[in-house]
Amino acid sequence: MASKELRLESEKNNSQRLIVRDLMEVPDLDILEGQDVIQGLSFEPKSLPPKYFYDQKGSQLFDQICQLPEYYPTRTETAILERYGSAIAQTTGPCEIVELGSGSATKTRILLNAYTAAAYPLRYIPVDVSSTALVESSQQLLKEYPTLSIEGLVSTYEPALKALPSKHLSARMIVFIGSTIGNLRPDECNNFLARISKTLQPDDYFLLGLDLQKEISILEAAYNDSQGITAAFNLNMLRHLNRRFEGDFDLDAFAHIAYYNKQDNQIEMYLESVEAQIVRLKRLGLTIGFERGDGAASPSENRILSEISRKFNLADMEKALSSHQLSVVETFTDERQWFGLLLCQRRP
Repeated sequence: MASKELRLESEKNNSQRLIVRDLMEVPDLDILEGQDVIQGLSFEPKSLPPKYFYDQKGSQLFDQICQLPEYYPTRTETAILERYGSAIAQTTGPCEIVELGSGSATKTRILLNAYTAAAYPLRYIPVDVSSTALVESSQQLLKEYPTLSIEGLVSTYEPALKALPSKHLSARMIVFIGSTIGNLRPDECNNFLARISKTLQPDDYFLLGLDLQKEISILEAAYNDSQGITAAFNLNMLRHLNRRFEGDFDLDAFAHIAYYNKQDNQIEMYLESVEAQIVRLKRLGLTIGFERGDGAASPSENRILSEISRKFNLADMEKALSSHQLSVVETFTDERQWFGLLLCQRRP
């Protein structure tokens, strides 16, 4: 795959501490990517890949979501990392960190602090679809950690895992936190874990964050916050499509809906049409018709499924990991068992 490489030099010693490779800089990428939009919106039920949440504004809105009082996953996972970060570092030893979906790298700092305290060398490989978020967070990290080196990849997960640079340290840990794995359907999750196992070398590590099953009222409140930030985040996906594919989605003509599907143990987030309308995406040659939705907590042909967020059972996930040669070394949770961090090691 073609890539664009950007090298940024350290102001302090003129050595190259940051390299960013943009794997998404390929000809006609918008059209290539747009095939998943065409497929998702052309069939019932309509759906869109969650990657379209994350343009620059979407990344900013998600950072705001993580600060909301209703949104427990971020603060709960952060507390677990703060409590057990040193234990993770001591278990892995010197280890370069590959983070999938790095965003603003806020929680990453907890791990970097733990590895710094252990006097281990610091190397970080962030992966994110937003080049702006990746570059800005990387530049800030270089200021905070003078011995850190970074090689970032602007990419979705699959191409990035295939294009990871060779190891500079004896061990590597792929970090996938925030329970982002919950956005994958069971078949996608299985394929993802297979790819992780294939990417890691024997005795390398995988740190996985999981949102666990709990009371429905707590789950639904986290995706229907009182300030409407999650709704704005969801609707921003349509704004992103408008800009990218010359669309005419009217954001005022859609509503945010999120509820818990008890049968599948997942939050489902939708964009529902509030009126009968026709929407066009000019660059894709796509026209989509919608009838007026009714706001009910059930799937509808007048909705676009924008995200699922599966909630997990620790024992079930441990079995799934083991089937892909990933053994759970340590399980870290909070007192209420709301969230889990699984530190896994690739078996030979």
